[in-house]
Amino acid sequence: MKILLENNSNLPIYEQIKDQIKSNILQGKVKQGDMLPSMRELASELGVSLITTKRAYVDLEQEQFVTTIRGKGTFVKAQDPSIMKEKQFIVIEDLAKEITKQAKLIGMDLKELNEIITLIYEEGE
Repeated sequence: MKILLENNSNLPIYEQIKDQIKSNILQGKVKQGDMLPSMRELASELGVSLITTKRAYVDLEQEQFVTTIRGKGTFVKAQDPSIMKEKQFIVIEDLAKEITKQAKLIGMDLKELNEIITLIYEEGE
């Protein structure tokens, strides 16, 4: 599982980590029962503090994506398909809000935005 941090992002580092792990789970790249890297290992790999990775893992656990077993590690939890679909809708809605915000900043109208999304969707990317 690759996690890429953006230094110029408006999101705090722990949220970038959390969002990317969550995305990997929702996309099925990380499956139920898979063990995540230890907080220390991930912190070292990303060059961030242990507190940062701990915050990401705690948030993921509160959102019911992972479970931590003391002394064993952090594992991806089973996801109810209907709840998983709802979580995916929320992710898409959040992305759509960000896209809409960026489009408005440059004065793009809704028709242009829809055309771009349609083209990308039809290309399958």
